[in-house]
Amino acid sequence: MASKKQTARRRAEALRRQIAHHRKRYYVDDDPEISDGEYDALERELRELEQAFPELLTPDSPSLRVGGEPAKAFTPFRHGTPLLSLDNAYGEDELGEWEQRLRRRIGDEARPSYVVEPKVDGLSISVHYRDGLLQRGVTRGDGEVGEDVTSNVRTIRSIPLRLTRPTPALEARGEVFLPRPAFERLNRERLEAGEPPFANPRNAAAGTVRLLDPRITASRRLDCYFYELAALDGELPERHADGLALLRELGLKTNPLNAVCEDLRQVRDTIAEIERRRGKLPYETDGAVIKVNELALRREAGSTSKFPRWAVAYKFPAQQATTVVLEIAVQVGRTGALTPVALLEPVQLAGTTVSRATLHNEEEVERKDVRVGDTVLIEKAGEIIPQVVKVVTARRPKSARRFAMPDRCPVCNAPAVKEEGEVARRCSNTASCPAQRREALLHFAGRGAMDIQGLGEALVDQLLAQDLVRDIAGLYDLEAERLSELPRMGEKSAANLLGQLEASKQRPLRRLINALGIRHVGERGAAVLAQALGSLERLAEATEEQLTGIAEIGPKTAAAVTSFFRQPANHELIERLRRAGVRTVADPSELRAAVPSDSPFAGKTVVLTGTLPGMARSQARARIEALGGKVSGSVSKNTDLVVAGEEAGSKLDRARELGIEVLTPEQFRERLGADKTFSGG
Repeated sequence: MASKKQTARRRAEALRRQIAHHRKRYYVDDDPEISDGEYDALERELRELEQAFPELLTPDSPSLRVGGEPAKAFTPFRHGTPLLSLDNAYGEDELGEWEQRLRRRIGDEARPSYVVEPKVDGLSISVHYRDGLLQRGVTRGDGEVGEDVTSNVRTIRSIPLRLTRPTPALEARGEVFLPRPAFERLNRERLEAGEPPFANPRNAAAGTVRLLDPRITASRRLDCYFYELAALDGELPERHADGLALLRELGLKTNPLNAVCEDLRQVRDTIAEIERRRGKLPYETDGAVIKVNELALRREAGSTSKFPRWAVAYKFPAQQATTVVLEIAVQVGRTGALTPVALLEPVQLAGTTVSRATLHNEEEVERKDVRVGDTVLIEKAGEIIPQVVKVVTARRPKSARRFAMPDRCPVCNAPAVKEEGEVARRCSNTASCPAQRREALLHFAGRGAMDIQGLGEALVDQLLAQDLVRDIAGLYDLEAERLSELPRMGEKSAANLLGQLEASKQRPLRRLINALGIRHVGERGAAVLAQALGSLERLAEATEEQLTGIAEIGPKTAAAVTSFFRQPANHELIERLRRAGVRTVADPSELRAAVPSDSPFAGKTVVLTGTLPGMARSQARARIEALGGKVSGSVSKNTDLVVAGEEAGSKLDRARELGIEVLTPEQFRERLGADKTFSGG
């Protein structure tokens, strides 16, 4: 006769199978077979068994979704491949221009298909599975490094703790969001508790994923759609749509509105259908994402330092509102640019209260003829940045006052100059303008830069007002005694800030380069420069020609970098940072492997076709790329070499037609030569 424990074990195993089956039917297939009450009863019975017999608890138990003890902090995690942002297209003309740029990269003979997906307004994450079990959940972060939020990801019911089959290794990327009903319920609860409501579901989702207490995360009922199969043990499917199908098969939820389109006409029709249904969807969306379906053509298209060229985000027309311009002020940015800003009568727009809107530059003010006292139509550009669309001239009062751009900085009174070819005026006092210093300090402390928590606007204003800091290097000269004397600081807050400053000294080189605030160098550009050059000293010595020779670095960025390092004040600044102990050399994990000078693949485009005996396609690709080559998925006039294995098909025929050099597997191995890092066979 079986013991109670054996009976409980068999029942627990049966319950897990049933729960996994019904979870997939509910979240992935959208075709539940039982009621919510019946499903909850299955989970409740399993939890009771695990409480009675703790040894029955497994890593994929539904009981883990209720959340464990609060964490003290989240651990940084470096993504295997960057999570790049997407370029935007506003309207059908810009969508057509994107496709034209794409075709110039992949060749006119290529015939891409596309996958169109609703652009869910949430927080990007990456989840990792090992042997079918959820191992890690990571936020996007800055695209290169995110935060390990596994304890919170486990609470999201639409993310399986165990895949439908034990896949050795898998990485999937998705968008965590707060459904509209859950968002409305959460804000009602916050108002009843006397707490401020969240401005929109995206902010609520982002804040919830980063809560240190997973029990609170579990209570908010986040959801997730997966949009990319990023890595797999073995070869990825050749088409994005097949990757999405595999994710669904394994129990990972994808958006049911995703559609494969054969051409741009079908893409436009699909976008129109998503926009038509926009208001009735259970999540917020501000557009659609269009991706090239064929992975080989994606590799051919490549990426810029910020965006993949094979994908674009089509933005729906923004929500709009009318209000009155109370005044036009001028703000000074960290690069000295003077930007006119309309101060408005507060108005609700896309879920937030708007009282300011950018006017971009003086030419834009003149073109739109915006005057103080005007009624204006405003919208959120990409539903993020409020901007003035046009003036309602029929409602212009006689007292409306024209705006004149100042010829001197409104903060330090230095001359404001406009360089040839630019529309913005800039404060010429780069060394000591208080506004530029303020913005530079805030940028330096930002999350994508040195990530100095606690150094916000109020504290920066105090530091400048008390003359405790004059520039970014001065932050590392701060002392606890002086800090603790500031209003609302005290000894504990001062110690915390100094601890943050000390920790920031060991930030990766890419963060330091970004933190310097060099024009045209953002997070991705900083990462590329750190990988290619390895130290701040080498970056400071690089010429424009050397910089433009780095993939993804263009002439404008190269000119901005060399101009920055030509200024003696910046050399002194960097020397002070170095003396303070700030790391100016890249960590080995940041460095790009050097390409041997005699590499037979350096600068060449290679196409692989057929089966290579004893060598996986992924191994061959890795070795070519490590030796400075680029692997393409299609043969064109730009192809330098074709490696033809067994059962090579039309690509080999095409190579012969174009007279391109063809290598057998044996010749390919000979070209790899004495490269000892190759271990494929």
